[in-house]
Amino acid sequence: MQDVSSLVAQAREGRPRAVARLISLVEGASPQLREVMEALAPLTGNAYVVGLTGSPGVGKSTSTSALVTAYRKQGRRVGVLAVDPSSPFSGGALLGDRVRMSEHASDPGVYIRSMATRGHLGGLAWAAPQAIRVLDAAGCDVVLVETVGVGQSEVEIASQADTSVVLLAPGMGDGIQAAKAGILEIGDVYVVNKADRDGADATARELNHMLGLGEARAAGDWRPPIVKTVAARGEGVDEVVEALEKHRAWMEERDVLTERRRARAAREVETIAVTTLRERIGDLHGDRRLGALAERIVAGELDPYRAADELVAGLTRG
Repeated sequence: MQDVSSLVAQAREGRPRAVARLISLVEGASPQLREVMEALAPLTGNAYVVGLTGSPGVGKSTSTSALVTAYRKQGRRVGVLAVDPSSPFSGGALLGDRVRMSEHASDPGVYIRSMATRGHLGGLAWAAPQAIRVLDAAGCDVVLVETVGVGQSEVEIASQADTSVVLLAPGMGDGIQAAKAGILEIGDVYVVNKADRDGADATARELNHMLGLGEARAAGDWRPPIVKTVAARGEGVDEVVEALEKHRAWMEERDVLTERRRARAAREVETIAVTTLRERIGDLHGDRRLGALAERIVAGELDPYRAADELVAGLTRG
């Protein structure tokens, strides 16, 4: 058993091993997870969480690394959660933090962690919200969450980040996607990376057209900016940081940031509650209560919805 209070104290001092152990407890759904979350609760709420998402090949890792460099120049501590596909053999991340962003590996002001999705859809790992909480409590000023390369329907990052950045690149079919619903509707900031390629201006124009066709915005509403970058050379990255800071300021002025964080906390509580109920239902296989309800359904005495209501009521009482 880990000494959670000691680990939290060490994480607050910026010790990467302590941060790593806390995130490992989260990822492994340790029996000490509740103790960890209780210890972290009063220490959170200070980090600015930025999500980066987009199709595979748009340069998310390169852009994340460039943002780390820009924030470190400002003297900010940065945490990075790089969510990777899972190995079908070990369940771990196929890519790793040793492969990613190696230029920041020796910087004590940067903490980088690769997390495996472990089959979780939506572009994120299931433990991402708790891992973000660990980095927040550990004193990170900014937490960058880089998702798996996602498709149009996998937009979970929008519900986990304060600000969502959608990356595109010319020549990757994004022009067609600009007319569709899904991932291109969640952005607070849009970035056209690899802007030195042909078609970058056209991609930016199509995005601008898409935003113009969106829902009518009232005066003072946020209109997502479009920033062109060449992240591999660091070009345009300062403009991305400026756009992020403007969005944060806009949210704080209108209390949108607090509202987003409340909604995020509500979803997290709901997810934990549903998971707990699912686990308890899973323990019922072979249980007499479930068998009795099934018999009544087959006999036509009860419909499945009423049976489910009775089952849930029994679980919540028990």
